[in-house]
Amino acid sequence: MMNLSDFSFTTDLDENVARMKQLFAHDNTFICRVVQGRGSPALRAALFFFDGMVNSESINESILRPISLWDGTPLPMDAVIHEVLHIDDCPFDPGMDKLFAAFLYGDTILLVDGDSRPAVVNTKGFAKRGPEEPDNEKVLRGPREGFTEAFMGNLALIRRRLRTPQLCFEFMQVGSVSHTTVCVCYLDGIADQTILKVVKQRVQDIDLDAVLDANYLNEMIRDNRTSPFPTAGFTERPDIVAAKLLEGRIALVVDGTPVVLTIPHILQETFQANDDYYISYLYTNLTRWLRMLGFVLTLTLPAVYVSLLTWHQEMIPTRLLFSIAASRQGVPFTTFTEAVGTLIVFEILKEAGTRTPDTIGQALSIVGGLVLGQAAVEARFVSAPMVIVIAFSGVTALIVPKLRTATLIYRFFLLVCAAVLGLYGVLLGLGIILAHVCRLTSFGVPYLTNLLSAETRSHDDVLLRFPWFAMKPDRRFLAGWNRVNR
Repeated sequence: MMNLSDFSFTTDLDENVARMKQLFAHDNTFICRVVQGRGSPALRAALFFFDGMVNSESINESILRPISLWDGTPLPMDAVIHEVLHIDDCPFDPGMDKLFAAFLYGDTILLVDGDSRPAVVNTKGFAKRGPEEPDNEKVLRGPREGFTEAFMGNLALIRRRLRTPQLCFEFMQVGSVSHTTVCVCYLDGIADQTILKVVKQRVQDIDLDAVLDANYLNEMIRDNRTSPFPTAGFTERPDIVAAKLLEGRIALVVDGTPVVLTIPHILQETFQANDDYYISYLYTNLTRWLRMLGFVLTLTLPAVYVSLLTWHQEMIPTRLLFSIAASRQGVPFTTFTEAVGTLIVFEILKEAGTRTPDTIGQALSIVGGLVLGQAAVEARFVSAPMVIVIAFSGVTALIVPKLRTATLIYRFFLLVCAAVLGLYGVLLGLGIILAHVCRLTSFGVPYLTNLLSAETRSHDDVLLRFPWFAMKPDRRFLAGWNRVNR
């Protein structure tokens, strides 16, 4: 296999055409077009591009037509760029690595006879979708735009919201085969330079053949790789990225995916919704507390129910205990087995509904939730109170989707603790989870930053969202942490 960095052109145009055709002999999308002008002797040039990656109108009107109508003598490449072509961006003799990187991404290579120096013409024109609102991050009120798979378009969406020279875009190449472009976005003077240096170094150290999504970067560069708690944020909304950058965070935009990585990511962000800042702060505070309560309930409710029925029946009111006992008559499984089995079935149905088309997924959810649940209760496979507990636990888990992995894992963990030690086991399990969260960091930043900070300014947007007129002008989320730790 030829190393592209060792590839070179000569002054003979026909030889260059033959070598390019040989290099891409097995790629049927590769197109070579030779054109010449009207002069005598005529200006001869060759264009190389990939079908489906370029804008044909741009090639025809900006390159082919001017050259074919040129009635002068042959010119060197630099003169052709300035006197013949009608183009706005044309890097001249950029070096083979940059040349082929741009060529494989939709640009056109231009060569003229008698000159070995190539030019790269910006002719990108591959298909892309519009910036519609992301399905997973819909808002009640606020901007409706979302990122797409178009790399430069995503950067433009960020630039449109932060029109300041402080906004910096630094490009890096990752993936030995894919050569994926990653953009490190930050606001100079606001982003922490120590964290920025660590991010760049970790991205440079990535050793993968291809990076096709932001999650590739997440799993390679984040702290605490084995923790189910997210230590890097994900979003498909440019307004969210702009807000994170204003707070001093760093965004990683990956070419070919609408998902943008934001770092550092701390626990308080998992309870923040996209439209918390576009609606009344009173309603926002109420719903934020509901999310926190929902997270606690989805973790502990099945475990508490199992521990009460298994170890602490005396704590259940008598009438409620008799009702539960009557509903469990004929159920052949222990309470723990019943809870684990019902949770597994619930997760299977939820996953099936997620992976199937929308219309089928909705029907599947209705059939699974109503028909199978009712049939299981009537067949005495499970009791009705257990179905209610598991269903409520599953619904509350949807309130905090950013903690979906942690919720799923620790819900089963607490169930085991409850089955072994009862409520003491639940408290022990919660203590272990809390100790784990206290140890977490995100690029050196403690995961509980602002929640436990002594700086009063750091509490403007944690448990409560203060109104904008009461917010501090400095939005940096690390302000208090920096002051203590520097």
